[in-house]
Amino acid sequence: MNIIIMGAGAIGSFFGALLNKNNNVILIGKKPHISAIKKSGLVIEGKTNLKLKISAEFSVDSITFKPDLIFLTVKSYDTEMAISQLLDIINENTIVISMQNGLDNIDKIKEYINEEKIIVGVTTHGAFFSKPGIIKHTGIGTTILGELDGNITKRIGEIVNLFNNAGIKTSVSKNIIKEIWIKAIVNSSINPLTAFFQCKNGYLLKNPILENLVEKICKESTEIANNEGLNLSYIEMINKTKEVIKDTSENHSSMLQSILHGKKTEIESINGRLVEIGLKYNINPLINKLLIYTIRSLF
Repeated sequence: MNIIIMGAGAIGSFFGALLNKNNNVILIGKKPHISAIKKSGLVIEGKTNLKLKISAEFSVDSITFKPDLIFLTVKSYDTEMAISQLLDIINENTIVISMQNGLDNIDKIKEYINEEKIIVGVTTHGAFFSKPGIIKHTGIGTTILGELDGNITKRIGEIVNLFNNAGIKTSVSKNIIKEIWIKAIVNSSINPLTAFFQCKNGYLLKNPILENLVEKICKESTEIANNEGLNLSYIEMINKTKEVIKDTSENHSSMLQSILHGKKTEIESINGRLVEIGLKYNINPLINKLLIYTIRSLF
């Protein structure tokens, strides 16, 4: 398959490297990273160890083929810009797979392309930049893909097989919207705390005050989700969040990585969206509001 990774950061580059074994993959990313890949290849180290030559470009203007799959792995605040740049190379057979954090990406993508062309995924793999051209794979996770309407289609089966054949453990969900919400609740409870206190994920369970905060955030975010019709148990969500913290104890959250590199965070698409939805249902999302203010205060 012809595959474009749009937004080849840590996770995008990791997925691209694995998919490149049996497919024609091209990475689109920021200049320092892409320049390093062009010069010396892409290196994945840590839980996965690879060194490979892979096609990489600074923009979609250099792409000459019509892609079968486009992976959107850009930050949520770049979604609209990224999808607008891709419109000229999307054809009737192209599938766009959003592998992003946040609760607002699908609505943004649907402003530009038909819903039928969209597949959504979530992953628990952990990765970060060691330096341009080198990705550290810090945590082996699982990946879930799904159609927005919940159907188990032929194409979703083929894409899941594509992932699994590349060594990316992947399953299909009949309710991918629920999976997006679960990840958003987990992220809302972990990412802002690790970003503000500049700690690895695992420290949240070593510090009793922070562990208590994780539980309170998780409960508030779950209440908001349930008003959207999710029907989630906050006890189960707290347990799920703590399980993720344990599994990714040595990871730096994506929000912390953004702060450390002086970059914009995805707080608005995660906690910010939770606040908006909470207010719609007359819930006072006090803790999520506080988290937004704390992250904004770092800039």
